[in-house]
Amino acid sequence: MSTGMAEPGPAGAGVAPGEPAGPGHNGSATPIAQSTPAGGHLQAQGAPAPPASPASKAQVAKAQVAKAQVAQAQVAQAQVAQAQVAQAPVTPAHAPTAQAPTPTAPSPIETAVAVAGALHRALSGVLLGTPGAVTAAVLAALSGGHLLIEDVPGVGKTVLARAIATSLGAGLARIQGHPDLLPSDVTGVNVYSADAGTWEFRPGPIFSHVVLLDELNRTPPRTQSALLEAMEEQQVSVDGETWALPRPHLVVATQNPIGQLGTYPLVESQLDRFALSTSIGYPDAAVEAGLVLHHGGRAALDTLGPVCTVETWQYVIDATATAHVAPVVAEYAVSLVRATRSLPGVRLGASPRAAIALIRTAQGHAVLAGRTYVTPDDVQVVTAPCLSHRLVCDGGAVEATALLRQLVATTPAPRP
Repeated sequence: MSTGMAEPGPAGAGVAPGEPAGPGHNGSATPIAQSTPAGGHLQAQGAPAPPASPASKAQVAKAQVAKAQVAQAQVAQAQVAQAQVAQAPVTPAHAPTAQAPTPTAPSPIETAVAVAGALHRALSGVLLGTPGAVTAAVLAALSGGHLLIEDVPGVGKTVLARAIATSLGAGLARIQGHPDLLPSDVTGVNVYSADAGTWEFRPGPIFSHVVLLDELNRTPPRTQSALLEAMEEQQVSVDGETWALPRPHLVVATQNPIGQLGTYPLVESQLDRFALSTSIGYPDAAVEAGLVLHHGGRAALDTLGPVCTVETWQYVIDATATAHVAPVVAEYAVSLVRATRSLPGVRLGASPRAAIALIRTAQGHAVLAGRTYVTPDDVQVVTAPCLSHRLVCDGGAVEATALLRQLVATTPAPRP
C-alpha cells in the first residue's frame, strides 16, 4: 500500500509494515524524516513536518557557524595565495619579455673616427717608420683631397699608394709617367665602332676611385694639364663631351726631386690642386733591417685587407666635413694663409683654395684625433703639409717648410 508509506530512499531508507521499529522509526505507521546520503531529507507524503527540537536547532546553528568558518578560511587562504603570487618573482614563462635596449646607430662623425683609426693602423703596418707620411695619406682620404709625395726612388711611394687603395676597398689605376705619355692615355679616347656606326668613349685610368700617377713630373706639360680639370672639377672633357668621374676620387702622385734628369717641373696651378704634400725619407737602420726580413712593405701589402667600402669612404668624407669649425679658428687659418703672401723670400703665396684645403685637412686631423670639432692645434699641425708645396720660394720646399713653421710659431693662436 502506498498511502502513509514512505517512499523508498536510496539504500533501503524505508521499513516494511509489521517489522519491529528500528532506528529511524517512532513505533507508529508514520515515518519520520530520513537523511539521505546527500544530506537532504525525505518527508512522508501528506504528513506535516515535525517540530524541531532544541537539540536539532543547536546542531543546525553549529553547522552554520562551521560552514561560515570554513568559508572564511577559504577566503583567507585565497588572499594569502594571491599575496604570495604578487610578491614572488615572475617566472620567465609568465613575465613580459624584457625589451632589450635598441642599440643606437653610430653617428656619422663616430663612423668617421672609427674608419680613420682603422685606416691609420692599416697604413702604419705597411709603411714602417714614417708616421708623417701615413698621417698625410689618412688626412687626404678623410678630406677628399689629393696627395703629392715627393721623394727619391725606392723609399715606398708606390707601396703607400697601393696600401691606400687596398685599405679603402677601392680600385687602383696606375699611370706611369714618361715623356711620351699623351693626355688621352690618362682621360680616355673616343673610338669609332664600325658595327654600330657610332663613336664610343673608352674611359681612361683616371676614372678609377684611386689613381696612382707615378713620377708625375716625368710627363710633359700637355699631359699634366689634362689632370687640372679632373682633380678640381671631378670630370674630364673629351671631344667636346664631359664625363663625370666616380666619387670619391683620390689622386696620389709621386714626383722625383726637381733637378733629376728627364723631369718637368709641375706648374703652380697643378701644385695647387693637391691638398697635401709629404715626403717619406730613408728609414732608420732598424726599420730597414726589418724590411729586408719581409716585415712591412710589400710583404705586408700582400696580406692587407680593406677597412671600409667605397660607399663608406664617401660617407666618411661627408661626415668629416661636418666637424665643427669655430669662427675664430677659421679666422686664424685664414690669417696664416694671408701671411704667406708677404713672407720674405716667397715669390708666390698660398691661394684662397689653399685656405679651404687647410680647413678641410684640419677637420680630418680632428676626426683622426677622435674629436668632433677643430682646434687651433689642428690647424697648426697641418699648415706645413697643406701649404709648403704651394709656396714658390728660392730655396724650394725645404725653405718653404721652415718659413711656415716660423710663421706658426710667431702668429698668436686663439685660445678658449
